Amino acid sequence: MEEKLHFIDPHIHMTSRTTDDYEAMAKAGIVAVIEPSFWMGQPRTQVGSFQDYFSSLVGWEAFRASQFGIRHYCTIGLNSKEANNEALAEQVMELLPLYLHKDNVVAVGEIGYDDQTPAEDKYFREQLELAKEFNMMVQVHTPHRDKKAGTIKSMEVCLEHGLDPSTVIIDHNNEETVQEVLDRGFIAAFTIYPKTKMGNERMVEVVRKFGSTNIIVDSSADWGVSDPLAVPKTANLMLQRGINKEDVIKTCYQNALNTFGRSGKMKEEHWLNPISIDQRKLYNDNSVLRGQEPKVEDDKIV
Repeated sequence: MEEKLHFIDPHIHMTSRTTDDYEAMAKAGIVAVIEPSFWMGQPRTQVGSFQDYFSSLVGWEAFRASQFGIRHYCTIGLNSKEANNEALAEQVMELLPLYLHKDNVVAVGEIGYDDQTPAEDKYFREQLELAKEFNMMVQVHTPHRDKKAGTIKSMEVCLEHGLDPSTVIIDHNNEETVQEVLDRGFIAAFTIYPKTKMGNERMVEVVRKFGSTNIIVDSSADWGVSDPLAVPKTANLMLQRGINKEDVIKTCYQNALNTFGRSGKMKEEHWLNPISIDQRKLYNDNSVLRGQEPKVEDDKIV
């Protein structure tokens, strides 16, 4: 019987997903996720809402994932949309150092450009400096409009601030941007959405053409139409279309581990030698069960 592959989804917004998603993801072989800070669909109006959100990423959401056998990490940052509210952005910038040292925070992110405004540029640069100060990886959100120019600008700003390209993940790539990102030595991540950004059929061809070095597959699943199983589905399609298993493992698991593992906080032993699931556990007196029978595993190594 062929060994089941493990997967990492290094960009997924689980705060917006359900426990059913966690169960399906674990069944599909996802062992770890990284949840970047992002915007909630409408603007936050006060710094306290950012504080509570960041606290949930380092606390409750990590607990919730553990109840389904998935290791949860996150990235913390001021997203590009909300960087345009400068009065609020200033307060958020003061918050960030309080969270970047937390055990499951593996990068500053997702940060970058949306409309490529002066305010977005200002806070992108400030957060790059913060990443340098904390010796952290950076996860960059590239703009959905004017994608190629915005991606190039993002990389040039990172280089201007003296960041090593191998410590910067440039996300939301497509066929138009990948060559430039790889040529400059950055990590190229691809968001697999059902109908926009990158579909998994297109992702197969990207890997066929560009190989697997410095390429990462993620889902960016959130509160919109998206698929939390995009990584394992893309991996399976790659195998069906004749992509080497080595390349599948690298793009859907190993590259993410190698890249975000540079933080020292994300380690393979976390899921190869896991703490057994015990859904009787509580977090701030809360359970994920809502009265259902808890799942309790015997101590074991899987």
